Amino acid sequence: MKLATYKDGSRDGQLVVVSRDLGFAHYATGIACRLQEALDDWNFIAPQLQDLYETLNQGKARHAFPFNPAQCMAPLPRAYQWADGSAYLNHVELMRQARNATVPESFATEPLMYQGASDDFLGPCDDMVCVSEAHGIDFEAELAVITADVAMGAAPEQALDRIRLVMLANDVSLRHLIPSELAKGLGFVQGKPATAFSPVAVTLDELGDAWDQGRVHLTMQVSWNGRKVGMCEAGPEMTFHFGQLIAHLCRTRNVRAGSIVGSGTVSNKDWSRGYGCIAEKRAMETLQDDHPGTEFMHFGDRIHIEMKGRDGQSVFGAIDQKVVALS
Repeated sequence: MKLATYKDGSRDGQLVVVSRDLGFAHYATGIACRLQEALDDWNFIAPQLQDLYETLNQGKARHAFPFNPAQCMAPLPRAYQWADGSAYLNHVELMRQARNATVPESFATEPLMYQGASDDFLGPCDDMVCVSEAHGIDFEAELAVITADVAMGAAPEQALDRIRLVMLANDVSLRHLIPSELAKGLGFVQGKPATAFSPVAVTLDELGDAWDQGRVHLTMQVSWNGRKVGMCEAGPEMTFHFGQLIAHLCRTRNVRAGSIVGSGTVSNKDWSRGYGCIAEKRAMETLQDDHPGTEFMHFGDRIHIEMKGRDGQSVFGAIDQKVVALS
């Protein structure tokens, strides 16, 4: 099934069930008002949501209405935690090669991960509000999963069974602020503003055979100011699958229902497939021409991130955002 959260003036919005073709929606009122409610009691609530989903797809839902992504908050507008991995080793290698740094051997066996802000996510069509262009505004096209409770010490295979939903993410980065923050040794704060997510989050069965061994084997499509810049394959080069990422997170602590775990920028070794963030493009230019030529985002720029199924239909809907200045 496909789930979204509609804006209603509150912090957590209203849970809606969305048809498979993203054409229609229906409020889940009477089953669960908020997505977190469903996650907290999934075994009881999910079957009821599934029944509504099937009725909606059959065109028999009495109070269905046209689905509008612009009315969506993030599927989970605020979460207990947001932990973003860097599961694509090519991304790490490329970024380090561009600055003549080596990749530690441990990067191939243990994922990188940071704890991000989870109190103020953006909807798929919300503006990316930034303080200054001088901060180096960058998009990052990613996948993310929402978990059930995961016990401390869970193995990757156990962690896979605790995934409830999958969605897309734009993990916005301010590239010129990040180096000084990392140099302090405690990670990102100012360099990572609010993250945006796709209009809908979907259960694993919606992905069909594209979901395989903890990876989504579909193409991440990225357009910047109307120009397609990325067609990266999300499955084959994901070094650490989502079960491994979750297991890394819960190695020494419990992970609670409603936690979001990101994949990091989807990245391929084949440069002809483009890029999922501007920093990668600049790294390619540095390696080819000794200096980057592509600038980071400017106010007024737009970013469009989408993933289509093998039937050509949008799976999650699109993230479609404009960069604007803080007023």
